[in-house]
Amino acid sequence: MNRVVAAARGWIGTPYVHQASCKGAGCDCLGLLRGVWREVIGEEPETVPAYSKDWSEPEGEERLWRAGLRHMAVKRPDDVAVGDVLLFRMRDGAVAKHLGLQAQVGPGASFIHAYSGHGVIESALSAPWARRVVARFALPLEIE
Repeated sequence: MNRVVAAARGWIGTPYVHQASCKGAGCDCLGLLRGVWREVIGEEPETVPAYSKDWSEPEGEERLWRAGLRHMAVKRPDDVAVGDVLLFRMRDGAVAKHLGLQAQVGPGASFIHAYSGHGVIESALSAPWARRVVARFALPLEIE
């Protein structure tokens, strides 16, 4: 199994807690990615400042997208692989501010994410979710 997916699946069941990144205790979608990064890669590449639930929206800044560009390789939309980091735009015209990790590809495509009201779960990458993906990144890993 892909080590990114294995690490992310270890977080399933962690409650949703805004700004947190502690396996079993709580995390949000960014906290899940931060925790998986620590487990698979090592030290986080930068300190994440405190952020509100509507962060980036008032200014219209694509902060997660810019952070992804700083630390990960951008992938073509059709270059789909297990372990990819997915960036979602949840509403038309809003900033992209939800993250997930591709767990399966193909007909049973799924992703792991921390979702308010649900905690860390693995969800089908159904059409409604797939059409919200605005960027796909590869973590800086050596070839597995």
